[in-house]
Amino acid sequence: MKVAVKGMPRRSFLIALGLIILMLFTFRWRTIWWPFLFRPKKRTPQPRPNPFVEGEKRLVSIVHGRNVEKMVRTAIELIGGVERLDVLGKSVLFKPNILDASPPPVTTNPQVVKAVAKILYESGARRVLIGDMSAFFKLPTRKNMDLTFMKLIAEEVEAELAPFDEGGWVSVDLPQGEFLKKVYVSETLFQVDRIINIPVIKTHRSATYSIALKNFVGATHFRHRPYLVNRSHWEEVIAELNLAYAPDLHIVDGTRIMVEGGPWKGRAIDSNLIIATGDRIAADVIGLGILKHFSELPQIREVEVWDQRQVKRAMELGLGIKGKDEIELLERDLEPNIPGFKGVMKTVRKSVFGEEED
Repeated sequence: MKVAVKGMPRRSFLIALGLIILMLFTFRWRTIWWPFLFRPKKRTPQPRPNPFVEGEKRLVSIVHGRNVEKMVRTAIELIGGVERLDVLGKSVLFKPNILDASPPPVTTNPQVVKAVAKILYESGARRVLIGDMSAFFKLPTRKNMDLTFMKLIAEEVEAELAPFDEGGWVSVDLPQGEFLKKVYVSETLFQVDRIINIPVIKTHRSATYSIALKNFVGATHFRHRPYLVNRSHWEEVIAELNLAYAPDLHIVDGTRIMVEGGPWKGRAIDSNLIIATGDRIAADVIGLGILKHFSELPQIREVEVWDQRQVKRAMELGLGIKGKDEIELLERDLEPNIPGFKGVMKTVRKSVFGEEED
């Protein structure tokens, strides 16, 4: 016999009761669960022009070396310097990848974050925050920040930890979206003056790859994660989520990259690279060129960088460059005694620009 509680079947009642118990006893229940029930206040993202441009070209740098701070400094200098960000007296949010408590390349190298923070403070930044939200079953993010040494780095450079699962959410309409028309994102994005995206380079079992575009998923509420929106169109959903914000700078951590598997675990190699650019599509295609050099996966090797679905949808949405002619690629080898960089650059230039190897 079915038992009903005020018209509700017994099974449905038990499921609802279980969800309520989870809401009451799991971490930060209001922050995590409230947006599943109620729509947060609406915010509209403000357009942020790319400051790292020369004429019609979007500047992209790629630096090879082993001294992380020197690499980051060089990469930023090559695209015009941190002065273009105008951070004097400003608050700046860093968005690294802190998927869980694993070391790089599952997560962003904390030394890269440290280097960027030092440069920003030297340039007069008033406040630096480090924000992300780990995967649902790996929460709380603050614990992962501790275990990945991000907390230690923050203390060293006097930055603040800002786990998104501890803060509020806002709703952003996506009128250009095909697969979703709104997304809930961390309110922190609207409480700072500048945003710097600091992703890693890795392959991804569901999204093919994870670099600049994919890194934004960590700033979205679980209700609008790609696996809940449309599993068949992971890549397109990732691109559409990016309509909700516009980073001012991307510092891509290529010190150690994942070339198979991902995002949790897989084959990783030390590539000793840093990419800097103000354009997220450019960051992704250059990063994909690097993956093409090292990865054996057919979804990486056999698909042109411009044909990757994240990239194609992002270009359709006007999230950055529209093609190779808009990129000016600048390179610097700080460790010429370490072989391999020339080969990487040949692959990148062939993959991105169609340049044939000598």
